[in-house]
Amino acid sequence: MNVNYQKVMEGTLAELTKVGAVPSILLHSCCAPCSSACLERLHQHFKITVFYYNPNIAPAEEYERRVKEQERFLKDYPAKYPLSFLEGAYDTDRFYAMAEGKEECPEGGKRCEGCFRLRLFEAGRVAKEKGFDYFTTTLSLSPLKNAALLNRIGEEASKEYGVPYLFSD
Repeated sequence: MNVNYQKVMEGTLAELTKVGAVPSILLHSCCAPCSSACLERLHQHFKITVFYYNPNIAPAEEYERRVKEQERFLKDYPAKYPLSFLEGAYDTDRFYAMAEGKEECPEGGKRCEGCFRLRLFEAGRVAKEKGFDYFTTTLSLSPLKNAALLNRIGEEASKEYGVPYLFSD
């Protein structure tokens, strides 16, 4: 059965508005440009912490450049509710261990699925550890990524850590 994750998200946002709730959300971000569209949609409903966890980015200089750009962008963003930044561990060994044997997989294949799983489960773990009300990712924004797969993995991480995942597409 195909799920319209955009409608699911809109239903969640409508319910939050109806009850006047402004929960906290940990937004896993792949990069500043993708986070901009997500922030535009979510800042009216949540106190957002952007979680930059991307051990798949290499070399380290490129990773650092992207972290700095994410931080710079957030400083200037006019969010309705508090907006903060949290950098995850830059643990490339964890990514390479996950990717071992999948080096030749095409875009969208098993390596991508493993990378999504790595990042979303870390986001779920951190969301639980830090007491967030929700967590989600910017990755489903991209037309090059499999939003249905990302939402399934997010749901699995949600069940593992007991923090609701905000579905999106």
